[in-house]
Amino acid sequence: MGYAVIGAIFAFLSVALGAFGAHALKDRMSADMLSVFQTGDQYQMYHALALLAVGILVRMGIGGRMMHISGWLFSIGIVLFSGSLYLLSTTGIKAFGPVTPIGGVCFLAGWIFFIIGLV
Repeated sequence: MGYAVIGAIFAFLSVALGAFGAHALKDRMSADMLSVFQTGDQYQMYHALALLAVGILVRMGIGGRMMHISGWLFSIGIVLFSGSLYLLSTTGIKAFGPVTPIGGVCFLAGWIFFIIGLV
């Protein structure tokens, strides 16, 4: 499965989760926890779109191995960063909190590899 397909799946899930958060969760959780959920959703969409770009660039033969690493890091970042925020906000289990920065580091590293792949 290519990066563009993975990005499209993550984008689809972001829209679905965003709608779920806006309609089903807004009356069931605090404004602070809803904001945490929305942050996870926003970053998921941003990086889903980045994965679409990675997929297009890889198909064009741009970026080589660096672009592939970027795609993997964006994917792992979505699961760790956004996933931990979804779980933290919906369950209230604070143990998910320390996972979030690991996902953020994956995002940052993904952008570094993306840049390297372009130059």
